This record gives sequence, C-alpha cells and structure tokens, in this order.
Amino acid sequence: MMFDKILVANRGEVALRVMRAARELGVKTVAVYSTEDADTYPVHYADEAVCIGPAQANKSYLIIPSIIAAAKNTGAQAIHPGYGFLAENADFARACIDNDLVFVGPSPECIERMGDKSSARETMKACGVPTVPGSDGCLDTVEEARAFADSVGYPVLIKATAGGGGKGMREVHDPADLESQYLAARAEAGAAFGNDGVYLEKLVLRPRHVEVQVLADDHGNHIALCERDCSVQRRHQKLIEEAPSPALTDELRRAMGVAAIKAVRATDYRNAGTIEFLLDERGHFYFMEMNTRVQVEHPVTEQITGVDIIKEQLRIAAGEPMSCAHRAPFTPFGHAMEFRINAEDPAHGFRPCPGTITKFEPPSGPGVRVESYVRTGSRISPYYDSMVAKLIVYGQDRDEVLARGRRALDEFVIEGIATTLPFHRRVLDNEVFCAGEACTDFIETQMGDVL
Repeated sequence: MMFDKILVANRGEVALRVMRAARELGVKTVAVYSTEDADTYPVHYADEAVCIGPAQANKSYLIIPSIIAAAKNTGAQAIHPGYGFLAENADFARACIDNDLVFVGPSPECIERMGDKSSARETMKACGVPTVPGSDGCLDTVEEARAFADSVGYPVLIKATAGGGGKGMREVHDPADLESQYLAARAEAGAAFGNDGVYLEKLVLRPRHVEVQVLADDHGNHIALCERDCSVQRRHQKLIEEAPSPALTDELRRAMGVAAIKAVRATDYRNAGTIEFLLDERGHFYFMEMNTRVQVEHPVTEQITGVDIIKEQLRIAAGEPMSCAHRAPFTPFGHAMEFRINAEDPAHGFRPCPGTITKFEPPSGPGVRVESYVRTGSRISPYYDSMVAKLIVYGQDRDEVLARGRRALDEFVIEGIATTLPFHRRVLDNEVFCAGEACTDFIETQMGDVL
C-alpha cells in the first residue's frame, strides 16, 4: 500500500517537486531544513517541518542521524532523498533500512556497485553494454597511468572512480602533461569524495552526452523512458537538456533502450535511474556511468512520455507495480527542453551570485513549465547549489520548442541577482544549437567568451 507519510531529505525545487507529487497521491510530507532555509517555500508547503542544523550542509543536510531521527519522530514511513546531498549515499540508504524506513531509491549494494565508476564499467562490459576502452580498475601510480595511455593512444581522460559533476576529471592530449594531470585529478577526487582513486579512458572526441531514463519495480517490470540529450555543459555540468535527442534515429533509440535495460537487469536495479552514454560522430554509443537517483532534468522526459517519474518512484518504493509499464516500449511524442536558471554571472565565468531576489516573475502560457522554490524576496544562499529555477518548454516539434523557449526566456524576469537567463537566450540564437548539432564542446567552441 502507498505510504501515509514520507520525509523529503533535501531542499529547494526538488524538495517541492517531491512534495507536490506526494500530495497528489494523498501522502503527507515532512520537510527537513537548516536554519538558513527556515523561511523557504518548501518548509511552509510541507505538512510538517523539522530543523536539523545550521546553514552548512555538512552540519545539517548531510547529517544522517539527524535526518533519521526526524523521520522516526514524525512517523514518516519512507525517505525520498531527491538529488544531490545523500541521494547516492549507500550508508544513508542502509541507515534507512536499519531503522525500518523505506529508502526511495535502489538498494545500498546497487548504489555502491554503480557509484564506483570503475566497478560500473566492468559490470556493463560483462553484460554486453558497449563501453569506452579503459583501464581495468583504478591506476595507483603515474607509471601505470602512462603505460595505459601509451597502449590506447592519446588523448585520454582521467576520471575519479567516485562522485561526479566533473570533479577529478582531466583531459590529457600531450604525454608531457600526464603526470601533472594525474596528480591533480587524484588530489581533487580525494578532497571532493574522500576517495582519490582514478582510472583512465580513451577520450571520445566531440561526443554528445545522451542518457536513458529507466524505471524498474519488484514485479518484473523494466522500462526505458526514451532518452535525453545533455550535451550543453560547462565544465562537465549540464546547463540545457532536451528530449528526444536530435541526434538519434529510431533504430539508434531502440538500441540505446535495449542497452539501458540490459544494465538495469544486470544490476538488479529498482526505482528510477539513468544510464548515461557518450555518442560519437559515427553513431556509436558507449556507457559512461549510471546515476542511481532521479535527475535534475527528469521533467523533459515527463513531458514527452506523460509519465510522472516522482510518483512512479513512490509507487515502486511502496511495493506497488509502476503504473506505466503497460505502455512500454515508449515512443516520444513532441519535444521538450530544459534550461537551468542559476544564480551565476555568465559574463564573468559563471561566478556564483548569491543575494536577494527583488523581483521574480516566471513565464507562463502554452507549453511552459517552471520548477522553482523562490519568490520575490527569496534569498539565494551562498551555502548551497546556485539553481534558482528550471524552465521547461514543450511543443509538437523542436522548432516550436525553440520559438517557445525564446518567448519564455524573454518573459522570465529575475531581478536583484545575476542569472544565466541571458546565456540561455544567446544559445537559442546560435546556429549550431538550433540545427541540433551541439556536442559537449559547444560552449568552448561556440561561446568561449563566457568561460
């Protein structure tokens, strides 16, 4: 049976998104918050709210015992982690289970296995999912790294085995730079994730970043909800996502979906996740990583499939079969695009710009969806992620979405802080992007003045 009450172990727009889905299912919600977030909209929206510490995330949102205690004391039956913070923390998932709470996500074992990128690569290779040529496990010395790079040829990519977001990742085009980049990647990985392990892959030049949304339940249902193109990135962090990918044929879409389902079955995965691929210029795709959580960009998939991914997460976690399995295999209808609106100044290297929003007027009208937790007067804190809102536009085809995106971005008013709104508007005037030909080097090659 569906839960009576869940706790949302997150903040901002994702906390509000989960709470809204829960309310539609008749499920009460508990918010947790830091002292910095006491007056934010998600805290007021929830049925109950519990303060779990001061502003710093490592003293509030990352303190597992505090979150578990909040859930137990309010009678919550499950915890939804959102994305970021503890969403891919196996210890947190295990703590939920140990305290008779349902973790809305996969098993701790699956999080550990797929969270380690080196282990995930080996799992994918074993089940027949294409992978980029790479080292077998972590490379513990510069000498080992150099031997592998020499064997596959330059350029190569050094990658942290833990974490994500581009941290601990270095491209090496010249053998003379290998040692310095290897040491830098290890140091950054150790600082960011507490694990300085790195491995090497052959660098795929000018790839597209295409990911497949998957869902799996305890009733034998494994489905792929089409793909998203996430190629517009800044330092490996996504800025614009769209679905379906303009680069895929129907045949390639089917092949990627089949590979994604192989990955799900090989890992005995449950709940929502994402299988991420690199797509090269010849139409060959390679497994990159698996995200064992819901993604920031999940709304574009919802728009082209009609599936509420958050509700399906809650159904699966409650032991119910997902409601959309009978519709598989999915064929995308229409087109959708998401713009991440961050409190950053693109004119100065995307410098974070915390402060108070003096005016917030989101766009509306046909095919426009805004996911946000802020209002006029909201304060954007320097302690957390800089995302202010997500603008999602939907239309019958990509041309309509581009036109609708221009209109919606022009209507969007945010004053008091710098945001990425002007950057997104410039992207929609770029010929390469409008032609559907953007690769992961789009910003460097087309908009280098904003770096």
